[in-house]
Amino acid sequence: MVLASAVASAVPHFLAKKMELASAVPHFLKEKTILITGASGFIAKVFVEKVLRVEPNVKKLYLLIRAPNNDSATQRLHNEVIGKDLFRVLRDKWGANFGSFISKKVIAIAGDISCENLGLRDDHLRREMMEEIDYIINTAATTTFDERYDIAMAINSMGAIHVSNFAKKCCKIKLLVHVSTAYVCGEIEKEEQVVLEKPFEMGETLKGITSKLDIEVENKLLKEKIDQLQSHNADEEAIKNAMKDFGTERAKLHGWPNTYVFTKAMGEMLFVQELKNNVPLIVIRPTMVTSTFKQPFPGWIEGLRTLDTLIAAYAKGRLNCFLGHPSTILDVIPVDIVVNCMIVAMVAHSNQFSTNFIYNVATSSRNPFRASDLQYFCYNYFTKKPWINEFGKPVIVIKKVTTLTSMAKFRRYMMIRYVLPLKVLNLASRILGKHYKDVYKDNKRKLKTVFRVVELYRPYALFKGIFNDSNTKNLEKNYSKLGMDDDDEFNFDPKSIDWKDYMMNAHVSGLMKYVIKVS
Repeated sequence: MVLASAVASAVPHFLAKKMELASAVPHFLKEKTILITGASGFIAKVFVEKVLRVEPNVKKLYLLIRAPNNDSATQRLHNEVIGKDLFRVLRDKWGANFGSFISKKVIAIAGDISCENLGLRDDHLRREMMEEIDYIINTAATTTFDERYDIAMAINSMGAIHVSNFAKKCCKIKLLVHVSTAYVCGEIEKEEQVVLEKPFEMGETLKGITSKLDIEVENKLLKEKIDQLQSHNADEEAIKNAMKDFGTERAKLHGWPNTYVFTKAMGEMLFVQELKNNVPLIVIRPTMVTSTFKQPFPGWIEGLRTLDTLIAAYAKGRLNCFLGHPSTILDVIPVDIVVNCMIVAMVAHSNQFSTNFIYNVATSSRNPFRASDLQYFCYNYFTKKPWINEFGKPVIVIKKVTTLTSMAKFRRYMMIRYVLPLKVLNLASRILGKHYKDVYKDNKRKLKTVFRVVELYRPYALFKGIFNDSNTKNLEKNYSKLGMDDDDEFNFDPKSIDWKDYMMNAHVSGLMKYVIKVS
């Protein structure tokens, strides 16, 4: 069986040039050399594990890791990547030979995509990589919503130029895969507005003709802002806060809700511009990425992701209200489904230039998961499996939360429940002395933090769009023609997710095992 016309027809433009590909996706990776940037990140780890598990005959994986030197990068590789429980299936498979297998296949490289030549200092190694690399997977990013503008710009935006320039010097390169985010679309306030798999034009903004985006100007303004702060002898804390505020200001000026998605959008623009007619490019746009669905086992996760901050707060009895309508679609996607789509898209696009190169990896269109589902599953999970103390008694009494369907209702709720009592406490502190003053300051700080976090997450809690995934669906359809079922290693069909089973038996339990600690 040949994976040629079937995969080629996934995107009509591929018909101009027939692809000659192996009959099974894993064999496609055989004897290939792949560079993965941002290798200590969540998606990158799952990608690395997947490749090593399904195709042990991959030639080499270069993992670019931020570190002062290659020895430190290797140490981070073993502590932050290979040492994770994610690799236990692979570790069990190889047994005593696991270490030697990894050392032969995986090379940790100290580098940084915010620098020219990816920050590689060893000229010999750099030339060797440029001669060997078949594919580049760019997952490097800072994902903090209100990141400092200078840091977010350097990694998420200008990093695209450095990765592209490096790719153009790789003599064997067949494809560059850039992992972005579906939320580069910005805020969607119109009910069920469809978000298309459409690339940005250079200079395009989300405010149409009312604003113009010039990335060179953004860099210039950024430098001027830092120079101004330094000329006024601002300390590091003041510069950090000013850079955060400046990033948010510039993002909102052009129609994006935060610095993260704004700089990621600019990164997409730069990749398209830099690689046009030079290196084939695909852009993977996942939605809110969650724990593994099935591979290598259900429920592996690292860190609190967008949705998980709510689950963690609820588990600890600290979530009294929920911002969002019960029918709001929370577009979440398991990380292994994202990685499966990435690999199959690599097969389809290898050496192929295409106008259809954006893939929304999402669930809202074909298998929506709603806010009411999240509340229901969390309530049932923590009712059945509450934290218990040494006496076998529940530590947290789980209760249903108040749903607030708009920011106006949220502010009203907070005013009655927290702001007014805080004002009373302030009055008491003036009369009764230092103890109450300290309590007032602490509660004021906590309340300020809550409002800041809610404002950051508001665009997603009240998001009303639906992500079109036609390209992804076509890719999945043509892949399924190979006769693979839903349990196949490379399944990325969102309809295969049973939300109750996944949330109750994989995701929430995974959070409890790997992330959420009793405190």
